[in-house]
Amino acid sequence: MSLKKIDTRTIVLILLIVAAAAMRLVNVKYRALSNFTPVGAIALFGGAYFVDKWKAYAVVLITLFLSDLAVNYMYLGKLARYSSSLIIYLCFAIMVFIGGLLKKVNVLNVFVASFAGVVIHWLITDLPWFYGTQYTHDLAGYGLSLSKAIPFELKMVYGDILYCAILFGGFELAKSKYTVLRTNRELAL
Repeated sequence: MSLKKIDTRTIVLILLIVAAAAMRLVNVKYRALSNFTPVGAIALFGGAYFVDKWKAYAVVLITLFLSDLAVNYMYLGKLARYSSSLIIYLCFAIMVFIGGLLKKVNVLNVFVASFAGVVIHWLITDLPWFYGTQYTHDLAGYGLSLSKAIPFELKMVYGDILYCAILFGGFELAKSKYTVLRTNRELAL
């Protein structure tokens, strides 16, 4: 694979991820869209398409971090950090890993990967001991935390469906038209 091919594909992947992350800024203006974001789709997409997996983690997590800064600044008027940040980034790193497990990109595989990512996000981020004393630190508190989070996680599922369709569908279409976006393995088929 030539250096030009690697650079073009990487640049296109980064631009698609950054463009999708910019859509998070819409959520600041419309509270009804809270958690209807591209972040899960971005993580799966990066994991699925970056040949060098370290790039997937780096690009996805840096982009999410920078978009978090922008969202916090727009919403709070200041750059803020919250105590559960590391847990949330861990969840998105797991989603990058899940995206990397996709051997064949098709609607069913992407949907299953997306759903698995949302479930993992839901089960980890709603552990009650990450959020102080809002819920009791036992199974009852965890169950209450999980049940209260269902509306937010459903919005994440819907956001993933939309943004996965745009990212995965758009990149697959682009790959069919521009061979420079394909990997050596895809060109050999």
